[in-house]
Amino acid sequence: MTPLSISHFTLTNALGCGKTASLEALRTGRSGLQPCDLENVDLATWIGRVSGLEDMPLEERVSDYDCRNNRLAQLALQQDDFLPAVKQAVERYGADRIGVFMGTSTSGIATTEAAYRTRINDALPAEFTPQYTHNIASSSHFIRDYLGLNGTAIAISTACSSSAKVFAAAYRYMTAGVCDAAIVGGVDSLCLTTLYGFNALDLVSAEPCRPWDGQRNGINIGEGAGFALLEKPQDGDSSPSLIGYGESSDAHHMSTPHPEGAGARHAMQQALQRAGLEIGDIDYINLHGTATRSNDASEDNAVCGLFGNLTPCSSTKGFTGHTLGAAGITESIFALLCLQDGLLPQSLQTRQQDDSLGANILLNPEQRELRHVLSNSFGFGGNNCSLIFGAAS
Repeated sequence: MTPLSISHFTLTNALGCGKTASLEALRTGRSGLQPCDLENVDLATWIGRVSGLEDMPLEERVSDYDCRNNRLAQLALQQDDFLPAVKQAVERYGADRIGVFMGTSTSGIATTEAAYRTRINDALPAEFTPQYTHNIASSSHFIRDYLGLNGTAIAISTACSSSAKVFAAAYRYMTAGVCDAAIVGGVDSLCLTTLYGFNALDLVSAEPCRPWDGQRNGINIGEGAGFALLEKPQDGDSSPSLIGYGESSDAHHMSTPHPEGAGARHAMQQALQRAGLEIGDIDYINLHGTATRSNDASEDNAVCGLFGNLTPCSSTKGFTGHTLGAAGITESIFALLCLQDGLLPQSLQTRQQDDSLGANILLNPEQRELRHVLSNSFGFGGNNCSLIFGAAS
């Protein structure tokens, strides 16, 4: 495939606002996880919470969209000079030629939860407008309106692969000539639905998560948002690039991955093929690595079956928690930061690797020149997406 330049990117999560906060945490091993203190939640678990969102309403011009999810998206857009970069892109391409591709799993469902808690005689509050908050498409419409764009706006909701698959969708739209540039991103915020839902599946850990550890016992849920501006490469371009993507479906189970990692392996193979790379060309793999027993075992089978046990790997869920629909963009931007900084982050909180798992898990950070990084995102329903990013040439 023809690479796409990633000219600007930004992210916000429990590690802080903007790229610098995340990179500093990845370098130093600082986790953003904390004991769960979300309102109306009585669960013994840890979460990755972005502080202060309750006091950050949306700008008046887009106030119809006001909810925790869109507040988090607004906060992320305001970091790393991303808004001026979009303004310059509008001047180059026009507001109708920049597509918006957003991934989310639950959108602003926390607003719906609050509306049901405050209903009177079974009537929902008059100010409850789910088309602007809860609707899955509302996140992409909010971003388009907030940025002053008027072109394509697509929302993808495939659970935890949502904001990885936006890269593939944007590539296809740009290749087909529907748009000349794309804002890709993802946002998911904390809510009762996901916390209690994963708890009901016995997948929530009461301690900071420990991916690939022999004593791992589940996930921590986090929230986050991230965005990237994709453009066709220009002469003298010095930006990192999207050079490969792969998508697959397990066709196995609604909530359990294929035990042999068949779908995950197929997604990684597709990404390598599109990038024109061999397995030895990948310098680091950012694993999906949720810290559940079945997910890590499935991904380990896929990675070791394709790459063997030499390629350095780590999961960064111990830094941010599992940001669900925002995990793909969060960890894609981690991959871009690693390429720029020559960083291979550790699998935080992993103390002793599970003897039955063979991937080359990094227990300490390393520094070296990186050329290609692969990022995995796998979701419920067997939705798999693997992305390969290349360093700036």
